[in-house]
Amino acid sequence: MKQGDALSPLLFYFALEYAIRRVQVSQDGLRLNGTHQLLAYADDVNILGGSVHTVEENAEALVVATKEIGLEVNADKTKYTIMSRDQNAGRNHSMKIDNSSIERVEEFKYLGTTLTNKILFRKKLRAD
Repeated sequence: MKQGDALSPLLFYFALEYAIRRVQVSQDGLRLNGTHQLLAYADDVNILGGSVHTVEENAEALVVATKEIGLEVNADKTKYTIMSRDQNAGRNHSMKIDNSSIERVEEFKYLGTTLTNKILFRKKLRAD
């Protein structure tokens, strides 16, 4: 199949879905509502975890699963952040996936929403 073929996006989504399901079946991770938290929309994938170690393991498993089906994770576009009430959480940790260092960021944009490493709870004001 040639690049740009009408079936290319559909086949890509099937392949990525297969890889994500492989990771969710074989790896431990943060569970909400009984499922692992690997969020994917188009080619944007976010891995949530209770620890940096868990995220790193799941990311490595995703790299392995994608390689099995001929896809690659672009390490240059891969970033991570730590969201914790403890501002020093993970400060001394660096993440590597597939022998590539992954950049730690204070915030990132996902589906048009900026997420930061700060966990703030603000009471929403109601106009009555």
